[in-house]
Amino acid sequence: MPDSPTTSNAQAAGANLWTCPFCPLLCDDITLAPTGDQRLAAPHTACTRLEASLAHFGPQDANRHPAIDGQPTDLASALSQAAAILSSARRPLFGGLATDVAGARALYELCAQCGAILDHLHGDTLADSNRALQDRGSFFTTLSEVRSRADLVIVFACRPSQRYPRFYERAIGEGRDVNIVFVGCDIDEAAHARAEAILRDTDPFDTLALWSAHVEGGRPIPTPDLVALTERIKAAHYTAFVYEPSAFAGPHAALAIEALQRIVKAINRTARAGALALTGDDGAASVNQAITWLSGFPLRTRVAYGMPLDHDTHRYRTETLLRRGEIDALLWVSSFAPEPLPASLADDVPAIILGHPSTQTPARKGPTVFIPVATPGIDSGGHLFRVDTSVVAPLAAARSVVLPTVASIASQLAQARRPS
Repeated sequence: MPDSPTTSNAQAAGANLWTCPFCPLLCDDITLAPTGDQRLAAPHTACTRLEASLAHFGPQDANRHPAIDGQPTDLASALSQAAAILSSARRPLFGGLATDVAGARALYELCAQCGAILDHLHGDTLADSNRALQDRGSFFTTLSEVRSRADLVIVFACRPSQRYPRFYERAIGEGRDVNIVFVGCDIDEAAHARAEAILRDTDPFDTLALWSAHVEGGRPIPTPDLVALTERIKAAHYTAFVYEPSAFAGPHAALAIEALQRIVKAINRTARAGALALTGDDGAASVNQAITWLSGFPLRTRVAYGMPLDHDTHRYRTETLLRRGEIDALLWVSSFAPEPLPASLADDVPAIILGHPSTQTPARKGPTVFIPVATPGIDSGGHLFRVDTSVVAPLAAARSVVLPTVASIASQLAQARRPS
């Protein structure tokens, strides 16, 4: 894969390298090693997120069986009960959707049979980014472009290493002549280039409004730091704007993303710049890309054979649907980590959980089916889109635990629902 970090000791030694599926950076320079208790570890990679993710896997995973209402059962019985739930439902929700490309494609087919609504675990962040893209368009950049061309990096209102520990290693590297300016936040201590911070305590919406007025309209603003930064951008060879959509709190995050993208577009009239959105966790980018390719619409779309597609980012939000009691069944997919069912799910709504093998299923009044599934990159191969959506990374299984993939379970459920 292009733009990997600096060659590691494992690479130099010719070891088999593994691609991590637990973060949208998809670091591909990792060497896994079994521990004494048959767990997995990455001893040569300093990433707290990877370490925490690997801690969820252990030798007990191979013995985890499907369950119906908390009682262990066989896979055929679990599939039969799940198919019955979906056949009885008139308005199901397929939520979580933490899976890979193959899982998304198979779930889409099942969704179309059921007339289900699709939304992701990180649906709010996806919806904000999608809305900004739909309304105004975007100037995106890639990890390779940032790494090879950017001499000025502007990090807006976030500290990337808190969620993406190896971001600077992956996107910037060591020894490059790069300046990093943090706008609206403190300096990220993990940044190893020349770094400074401006407007630390300023509201990001106020900052974007002033900056946009200056960059787009040439208006004078009472913020010398922004004026000076704009001049530095004009003099730079290439400027990369980095932001986390999830860092924009509140109901108007899409407006902040749109404003930042407008600034980037205005800069491109006279200079070169691009934006890198740090998002796409838990397969979000992969599922959104796959569903958009299959339907023409992003997530938060209702799909049914014989009916028009219906896309609505507000009405089809998981939390809204559950709070209003607008669904009669939930299929919850969480293959990368043991994500619990949404707290707002009514206790009597039937639920099907295609989950990480360490998932603890709650006691509920409604019918509840649990099927442990493979984690892409741990128990099975697969494909995920990287954070910049410019690369689809192939994943290889890291261990030999036999668990069904989300794609295989979704396909079997679709087959079970087809009339004979």
